[in-house]
Amino acid sequence: MLQPLRKPSEAEPARLGRLAKLPVFFDLKHRRAVLVGASAGAAWKAELLAASGADVDIYAIDPSSEMETLLARGAADGSLTLHRQTWSATILKDATLAVADVEDEKEAEAFAAAARAAGVPVNVVDKPAFCDFQFGSVVNRSPVVIGISTDGAAPILGQAIRRKIETLLHPSVASWASFAKHIRERVMQHLPQGPARRTFWERFADQAFRGREPEMYGNTMETVLERIAAQTGEKVGRVTLVGAGPGDAELLTLKAMRALQSADVILFDDLVSEDVLELARREAKRLMVGKRGGRASCAQDDINDLMARLALQGKQVVRLKSGDPMIFGRAGEEIEHLEKAGVPVDVVPGITAGIALASALGVSLTHRDMAQSVRFVTGCAKTGQLPSGLDWQGLTDPNTTTIFYMAGGTAGAIAERLIAAGCSPTLPAVMVSNVSRGDERWAGSIAELGWASERRNAAKPVIIGVGRVFDRANQSSVRHDVDSLLHNMAHA
Repeated sequence: MLQPLRKPSEAEPARLGRLAKLPVFFDLKHRRAVLVGASAGAAWKAELLAASGADVDIYAIDPSSEMETLLARGAADGSLTLHRQTWSATILKDATLAVADVEDEKEAEAFAAAARAAGVPVNVVDKPAFCDFQFGSVVNRSPVVIGISTDGAAPILGQAIRRKIETLLHPSVASWASFAKHIRERVMQHLPQGPARRTFWERFADQAFRGREPEMYGNTMETVLERIAAQTGEKVGRVTLVGAGPGDAELLTLKAMRALQSADVILFDDLVSEDVLELARREAKRLMVGKRGGRASCAQDDINDLMARLALQGKQVVRLKSGDPMIFGRAGEEIEHLEKAGVPVDVVPGITAGIALASALGVSLTHRDMAQSVRFVTGCAKTGQLPSGLDWQGLTDPNTTTIFYMAGGTAGAIAERLIAAGCSPTLPAVMVSNVSRGDERWAGSIAELGWASERRNAAKPVIIGVGRVFDRANQSSVRHDVDSLLHNMAHA
């Protein structure tokens, strides 16, 4: 039996879920706020209220040193006035907000009751039972202001969330928001409500998140406005070479995170960790382009052409490279190709594996008693063998620490050449795979390098360090667990 056809119907909007608190942004410009308290916490509340434009009357007989410093320095806006007296209900007259930082429970209850009797919203610090409102963590990109509340349950969590947001919002967002205030009336006058106006503001927002000040698009308001209004997008995009570091996402720079968040397309190498990719903009298209020794990889020329083609389509392209783009990352070839194609290029440095190695082992590569210089050396040529042009005699300098990149398959040959050139077979050496991610580590002498390399997991990239500074890695006092950590490669 045929079922009756159903006609299209408008679905009801989803119901708003429960809110622990109503997020409200209160205009305190030229309004009076009352603050009772003398502590460092009270000083922070006073500064916050004044920064919001309030005229803050502070009632404290013996203000803390933090409060005294604030009063001497002054606030970013509003005013701060100290009254060396105790509070009474009369101080609440004409107040817009009232805040108290008091220890005594009965005094807190009395202050809250007096404020409510005067019709003034009240906050008593760290006593939620007496609060009409709460202070949360604040991300300040004024006029963009982001408030974060955990309903008083986990203030430290709120602060951590604030730090995460601050890493993603470039300071230039404040300039763009201020610029928006100046041009808003003009946009409303010249663009009709609807698609045209929305399209303009979408283009405006896209520019605001590219990490550049409005002044970079023109020296007057008119030129910036005309540029945004006239284009459906930049005719030529941009390529940013971003160092993904050694794998730990927390080692990314703020600039790298912002680049990932503004990308249209991300071309990433095989060694880039999933944790790093998780920080990228969700809408960004991700293309894995290989580039790993001993495995099938995309040809460099193909990668160069792809980057240029995408950028010439107006895309914001991120070329995400393990470590630092400028250390054995073929960045020079990519920059040269892109510049010839007329594509602008930026470079965001990352922590290279050699530096990460030192941090992971707690070893200074230039300990002043052992090494006055450090060398980064490639351990593998295009052929998969040792490069032919290495200065082995120079690499035996006892006052230099040497870091060999891409040397897992040539470790034994490196040791042989160093010993033949005059290095002591007992010279300390280390081999670490997936540095910064807690993978395999080995420490011994260069005479054992080949033996250790044969027992490593060949699927994991390794970096090798040679030099007197690594004697520390051979000492049991710095080993977390000799068998499972430093020698687990050898015993695999």
